[in-house]
Amino acid sequence: MSVSDRDREDLRRAKTLLENPGLAVKLTNIIGAPIEKGFELLPAAWSEGVTAATRKALDSALRLAVATLDDRRPTPSSSNTLHKIMVGATGAGAGAFGLAALPIELPIATTVMLRSIADVARSEGEHIKAIQTQLACLEVFALGGRSKGDDAAETGYFAVRAALARAVSEAAQFITERGLAQEGAPVIARLIGQIAARFGIVVSEKAAAQAIPILGAVGGASINLLFIDHFQDMARGHFVVRRLERAHGPEKVRLEYDRL
Repeated sequence: MSVSDRDREDLRRAKTLLENPGLAVKLTNIIGAPIEKGFELLPAAWSEGVTAATRKALDSALRLAVATLDDRRPTPSSSNTLHKIMVGATGAGAGAFGLAALPIELPIATTVMLRSIADVARSEGEHIKAIQTQLACLEVFALGGRSKGDDAAETGYFAVRAALARAVSEAAQFITERGLAQEGAPVIARLIGQIAARFGIVVSEKAAAQAIPILGAVGGASINLLFIDHFQDMARGHFVVRRLERAHGPEKVRLEYDRL
């Protein structure tokens, strides 16, 4: 089956979202200061705190996804604004307490973002009760996070998916057979670790922006709005690609994606 003009335009829009500049560029454009200045203001041991908070947030989000996400609203659109309001309010509350609030704020914000990602997935025809779809929602947190050591070959959309493919497959099989046991789940820990390695980069950029003296709670809300907007864009691109893969097959979609 050939790809229609409409599907090709959908794929073009998805690629624009997925390959656009990351959160650091967007934050710099809004706050008017390079994120590097914010990194200079972070404590020396901050990276360890970000790693721990990121893993905890993703683990909590995955358990919530498996337990509660469903197909109750198969609507053609997603409630992006509602979820932005919720995450913005979380950022405003945390802004008054500075960086110390991140370990508390991040799991809440990540959970709300996961619900938003699932909403986007539903609007693109995904069945949220399927474990593979729930893990695809979690996969979104690995998109759009690039370290300085990465090159284009390691950070492109399909490269990230390929890097996660085995861990996602093993986790899906484990959860299907045994559920999310608290102990004895190294495959789950491996998946969380791989996603956290990239999500943590974006979380660090968010923390660096919050470290720059700007507007207190208002700044926290603004940064969180950009934070969720970034991942809503990643989710839209990701699930458009998956919808087209279901219609045309992964190989044809990949060829069209590279050709655009």
